[in-house]
Amino acid sequence: MNLDKLYLKAINKELLNLDEICFLYDNAPLNELGIIADELRRKATLDPSVVTWQIDRNVNITNVCVSGCKFCNFHCKPHQIERAYVTTLEEYEQKISETLERGGDQLLLQGGMHPKLGIEFYEELFVAIKKLYPQIKLHALGAPEVVHIAKISNIGYEEVLKRLINAGLDSLPGAGAEILNDVVRKKISPNKATAKQWSEVMRIAHKMNIPTSATMMYGHIETSRERMEHLVTVRDIQADCPKGNYGFIAFIPWIYRGKGTQLEKQGVVTNFSPLEYLRLIAMSRIVLNNIDNIQASWLTVGKDCAQLALHYGANDLGSIMIEENVVSAAGANNTFNAEGIQKAISNAGFEPKLRDQLYRMRLLD
Repeated sequence: MNLDKLYLKAINKELLNLDEICFLYDNAPLNELGIIADELRRKATLDPSVVTWQIDRNVNITNVCVSGCKFCNFHCKPHQIERAYVTTLEEYEQKISETLERGGDQLLLQGGMHPKLGIEFYEELFVAIKKLYPQIKLHALGAPEVVHIAKISNIGYEEVLKRLINAGLDSLPGAGAEILNDVVRKKISPNKATAKQWSEVMRIAHKMNIPTSATMMYGHIETSRERMEHLVTVRDIQADCPKGNYGFIAFIPWIYRGKGTQLEKQGVVTNFSPLEYLRLIAMSRIVLNNIDNIQASWLTVGKDCAQLALHYGANDLGSIMIEENVVSAAGANNTFNAEGIQKAISNAGFEPKLRDQLYRMRLLD
C-alpha cells in the first residue's frame, strides 16, 4: 500500500477499510499521522484554538458486580458482605451538594452489575435524585449495565432505556466497551455484555436520540488489529445513527492500568508507551471522522502525555473528576483541579473552555 494515497483519503474523509487502517497504524511515521489528525481536528471543531474540559463526579452506585472483569480491583462479589455497599440517597445528597459547590453540573453514575438491582431500583434512584436536584445531569450506567438490567428484569433493551429516560437519565456513557472483540472480552470480562450486545444497545440509544459516548481500554491482551477493528465498529455504529440525532458525542481511549489486578497476576502488566498512545489518538481521529470529539485520558496517561495528545487529534481533556474510584484502584493516580486543567490546556497552546456533556460551552457561577 502507498502511504501518501492513504493520507490523501484520510484528509478527504474517505472511508478507509480495515486493511488500510491497519497499514497506517503499523507503518506510518507518528509525526505524519499527527499532522493529518491535527488537520482533521481543525475541520471537526468550531474553533480549533479551543480545548474543552468539564467538572463532574464519578459516583459508584454499588461495588457489587458479577461481570468478573479481571482488570478491576474495585468490585466485590455479592457474598462479600463486609465489603459490599449500595450508595444511599443521603450519600448522594452530600456528593451532589459538593459537586454543585465546585461548579459541577453532572454525575457520572456507574457501578457494579448487582444481581438484585433491577429496573425499578434505578427508576426510583433517578427520580429521587432529579426531584432533589433537577439541575444535575445524569450521565449514567452504560451498555453492559443496560444488558444486565434487561436480563434480570426480563425486559428488552429499548424498554430499559425508555424507563431510564423517563426517570431522569440524560446521557449514556460508553463504558464497558474495553475491546469490542468477543475472544478478548471472554478472557478479560467473562460475564460482561458481548461486543454484539454493546453495539446493539448503542444503536438503540442512537435511534432514541440518547446522547452517548464510546470508549476503548487498550494495552492488555488485544492485538493492534483488534484495536483497529474496535475503531471500525464504533465508526460503523455512528454511521448508522439517524441523521440529526446525537449519536456518539465523543470517543475516549485509555490505557489499561492493572496494578494488583487478577489480570496482572496472570502476567498481563501495564506497559504504557506515550508514543503508542499518541499514535492511537491520531488513528482515532483519522478513523472516527464521523465523531467530532476525541478526549485525552489524563487520568491514565498523565498531564504531559495528555497535553501532547491535543496536537495529535484530541480536542478535549475530559473532566477534573471530583471523585473516581475504579481506575484509581488499579494504579491510575493522576489528579487535576479546575485551575490545573485550565493551566495544562493553556500551556499546551490552547484556550480552555468549560463545557457540559453535550459539548456546549458554559460559565462557572
